[in-house]
Amino acid sequence: MKRSAGTAVGAAAALLLATGCSSDEGVGPAFERGPSSSAASASASASREAAPAESPAPAKGSVKVVSTLTEGLASPWGLAALPDGDLLVSSRDEGTITRVDAETGEKTVMGSVPGVAPAGEGGLLGIAVSPAYASDQLVYAYFTTAGDNRIARMFHDTKKPAGQQLGAPDTVLRGIPKGTVHNGGRIAFGPDKMLYAGTGETGDTGLAQDKESLAGKILRMTPDGQPVHGNPEPDSLVYSLGHRNVQGLAWDSGKRLWAAEFGQNTWDELNLIEPGKNYGWPVAEGKAGKAGYVDPVEQWRTGEASPSGIAYARGSIWMAGLRGERLWRIPLAGRESSADPQAFLEGEYGRLRTVLAAGGNRVWLVTSETDTRGTPGPGDDRILLLEVS
Repeated sequence: MKRSAGTAVGAAAALLLATGCSSDEGVGPAFERGPSSSAASASASASREAAPAESPAPAKGSVKVVSTLTEGLASPWGLAALPDGDLLVSSRDEGTITRVDAETGEKTVMGSVPGVAPAGEGGLLGIAVSPAYASDQLVYAYFTTAGDNRIARMFHDTKKPAGQQLGAPDTVLRGIPKGTVHNGGRIAFGPDKMLYAGTGETGDTGLAQDKESLAGKILRMTPDGQPVHGNPEPDSLVYSLGHRNVQGLAWDSGKRLWAAEFGQNTWDELNLIEPGKNYGWPVAEGKAGKAGYVDPVEQWRTGEASPSGIAYARGSIWMAGLRGERLWRIPLAGRESSADPQAFLEGEYGRLRTVLAAGGNRVWLVTSETDTRGTPGPGDDRILLLEVS
């Protein structure tokens, strides 16, 4: 335990078939939407209007650490659950995926992901399990290579010995810009069974507002990496833009998408994501109130958060803080927060990387002391099981 004391879109689509300042010139506040986007937006608005009223989450909640599932993880980053409840965890710097027994905590290295080139904040980052895993046994990974960030899927062959259970990567998306910092990396399948990815602007701030770049965006694609009908622009993977470094994605009970991202020196953000919207970076940071840009639902000083993974449970978003070394609870009332965020576990386990809903009032929490920015102690890093309310 811690002592008491963080290309082009069109070209990329074609490929699927085969830290500083930047000028704000050409920055536009939002997408120019086509007819299909307008219809999708109208449909979404109608759905919201027809949805029943939601009860707000209580202003105050609680967190109880039930147990430490496992210890001794090296630079853990992504976390995903198999249908039987066992967990898969990625190692950013080792480039491996490990299966963790959800009952005993026993670890089995499934294998290494070929092509991972860890450096700085890059490496093997987010992982996700196919919605059709029971039949296709596919595991998805977002990772940094020598030339880009990309998403690939691998067959998980449980009949093979430990260390040899991952098949050859089948790349579904390549050409996401890479950097020493701000590689994004979180991936998740949404309620629509489409694959979403949060990317970073690599430290080149202008990329976040460049509609032809995959950097500084939230992307939405089919499981094969193709643009989805109803995305804001035809034949584009870009779902939202104006992001600095998205590392948290989660959906609430109303199937709304939430995202956490790092600010620069002032404000970290929790955003409600809607298709085609512009979240401001680098023109706006935090609740700037600038016309044409979406303000976050909540914001934090960077020393209190530096958020990574998020999860939804018991009516609240649960957000892991790296530099902040705490778990934040953001109670929701539909599209807004219902009360001020609450902090838990402050300084108790060090840097916190990933949160994953485990059903009911339980969530998994992954620490991040071995990511070169922490001060690892005995047992780091670990996966904790929490009961929340």
